[in-house]
Amino acid sequence: MAAPIPASPLFLREPEIRRGVELLYFGYSNLTRSIDAGLAAQGLGRAHHRALYFVARKPDLTVSDLLALLAITKQSLGRVLGDLTERELVETRTGDRDRRQRLLRLTPAGAALEAKLFEALREKMSAAYSSADPGAVGGFWAVLEGLVPEEERARIAALGR
Repeated sequence: MAAPIPASPLFLREPEIRRGVELLYFGYSNLTRSIDAGLAAQGLGRAHHRALYFVARKPDLTVSDLLALLAITKQSLGRVLGDLTERELVETRTGDRDRRQRLLRLTPAGAALEAKLFEALREKMSAAYSSADPGAVGGFWAVLEGLVPEEERARIAALGR
């Protein structure tokens, strides 16, 4: 692998910004292509994967919280959840305190599919992290976090809890 092109320490000019956008775009495209065949075999797409991923990260996630995380319309989420429920990958139950809440959880089949898809992502991310020095990983996270609006960062932090 070629040595990374150093960024200007004083000011990020257009070439550095464009390179970052391009690397982000192509890196993400390559990462998600690693799971496309597994999704297609199930008749699912990337929107389905994002829902599976976040429900796996936070069992009993509410539909409204998933809607906020995915930043898609209710209609789109309804189609995605309908597909996942019909395929018995996600189950919905009512909330304990608020019966209007719909809580989402992966079924055993949904958990197995999500784990298989995540393994492909883990392999790609692990290889990329291993090719960078440890400081670069933290810098990468800091840059990505900087792309997330401040008011949305708490929602991301809550996934780790």
